Amino acid sequence: MNRKAIIIGWGLALLAGPGMAQAPFAKTVKLAETQATLMLREVARAPQPAPGKPPLVSPRTLSPTGELVLVPARDWTSGFFPGYLWLLSEASGDAKWQAAAKTYTANIEQEKTNGTTHDMGFKVYCSFGTGYRLTKDPAYREVILTAARTLSTRFNPKVGTLRSWDHHRDLWKFPVIIDNMLNLELLFAATRLSGDSSFYKIAVSHANTTMRNHFRPDFSSFHVVDYDSATGRVIRRMTHQGAADESAWARGQGWALYGFTMCYRETKNPAYLAQAEHVAQFILNHPNLPKDLIPYWDFNAPNIPNEPRDASAGAVIASALYELSTYSRNGTFYRRQADKMMQSLARHYSARPGRSHGFLLLHSTGMKPANSEVDVPLSYADYYYLEALLRAKNLGSGAGLSLR
Repeated sequence: MNRKAIIIGWGLALLAGPGMAQAPFAKTVKLAETQATLMLREVARAPQPAPGKPPLVSPRTLSPTGELVLVPARDWTSGFFPGYLWLLSEASGDAKWQAAAKTYTANIEQEKTNGTTHDMGFKVYCSFGTGYRLTKDPAYREVILTAARTLSTRFNPKVGTLRSWDHHRDLWKFPVIIDNMLNLELLFAATRLSGDSSFYKIAVSHANTTMRNHFRPDFSSFHVVDYDSATGRVIRRMTHQGAADESAWARGQGWALYGFTMCYRETKNPAYLAQAEHVAQFILNHPNLPKDLIPYWDFNAPNIPNEPRDASAGAVIASALYELSTYSRNGTFYRRQADKMMQSLARHYSARPGRSHGFLLLHSTGMKPANSEVDVPLSYADYYYLEALLRAKNLGSGAGLSLR
């Protein structure tokens, strides 16, 4: 067979075969390695703050002038770059990425006892949790358990949830944000690793309370629910990072989908599966979802189609859909939609090699109402994009999702 025939046959196989075939996977991993090499150089030569201030340990985004923005370990995004390096080591099979992942993961360890934040899962589980899955390092296990114990101190049994934010106490009494669903994975892992069911019970209580109070009749999610910490009564519901209180902030819908899919994995409670399916239906059937399936920053943003997209929401949703496809009767549909999202991200939202200071995805939105991080790369977009890519590959090869 001549070279032209081989290329045509390969192209037909891509069209006929399921999902992200090997060539898109290999191409994206190669780009990720190119970008990560650049990012490591950029981080190493970035200026550090004056002595006495926390060191900057992880890349988060780019500034409005295009400069690399680094954050200290206490920032909620600090664990994504170490986790991304772990995922890159898995995707590429190259040990050098694991070595880099260990270095950047070590920078986050101090957060295991930081009881002032609910973001323990984002910071510690994306870094140490992913590292433990790949290495089974007993030291990582201990960090995970310590972090879970710390996170548990934020649980209020009267409310039935973990407290989210400590800031702006003049605005909220006991705020719980939909993002917090992602931190429950750390608690489920802690029960598996220790046999202590208290972590599991807190996670289930939080998920049940969120399912009861965070969702509208159409299964879109509010961003914030504020509770009376003494009675557990809902004080108000709002969407702090969205277009309006009654709007559907895109990444928040992604957190909801991902969180309840993960909760079904850990508990096999059919109510969580049904909730995830309802959220998926809201997202995928929404009339404002663009044809390329990468959402605007808010499904109800006032100036659609002249609104920024959020590639980070797309990456979170795609990764969640791949997992949901393994549990649901609608699995074929969910996987097909995730494939389309991944193809869109690869074709139209990826950085050019050697550009964007080493980020992988472009065109994410952090907090549009504050005009913060609009149409920029974001570290968590890269993390969930690479996770979704691995899930697509593993599903395509019949290897499973490799979640533990």
